[in-house]
Amino acid sequence: MAELLMKRTCRNGILKVFYGDLSKHEADLIATPSDNRLSGREGIDAKVYDVAGEKLREACREIAIEQRKLNLSPCPVSSAKFNDSFNLKSKYLLHVVSPDCRRPVQDQNRRELLPKTYESMFSAIQSKKDVKIVAAAPFSMDIFSYPHREGAKMTFSLLLEWLNSEECNIEEYHMLVLNKNFIDAMRTVYRETEDQLPGRDTTDE
Repeated sequence: MAELLMKRTCRNGILKVFYGDLSKHEADLIATPSDNRLSGREGIDAKVYDVAGEKLREACREIAIEQRKLNLSPCPVSSAKFNDSFNLKSKYLLHVVSPDCRRPVQDQNRRELLPKTYESMFSAIQSKKDVKIVAAAPFSMDIFSYPHREGAKMTFSLLLEWLNSEECNIEEYHMLVLNKNFIDAMRTVYRETEDQLPGRDTTDE
């Protein structure tokens, strides 16, 4: 059972942050942080693939084969691609190709790539009219090694601004976190910047 860490209510949607496993969470749409080959080999993404089952891996291999015919990688960084959810507890699975800060070029450009990544996800969500609850991990904050304090501040800002905007078409966004170092950074950033963030804290309501 996921543990609620914080909740913030914005004009058009609610952010709930849970300590829990994304692969076991129930939502209309699950967004998983992926590499550009949709390999599902590492971190949170590997757990999602393990629960979804072998058919997801087969589907992603087919995507890779088609892309190779065009001499392309399956998905460039900051792009988002829908797939069947297979055994996951969701209607949709969305691969979100996140910046990998272990790679020098992506690390150097991380402040531009992370907002583009979230923008791609928001656009994909807006294309689905039957999605009310989205579950996702914070992109790039696990094995992709985005600096946690900087990343927590940007993640809060991007998510809450969208949930506060007229473009938001969902009711709840669930952020699932297992990395305790990121949780510590997130709590510190939230405490320091809460009065600057859209919405209001409703954790205790």
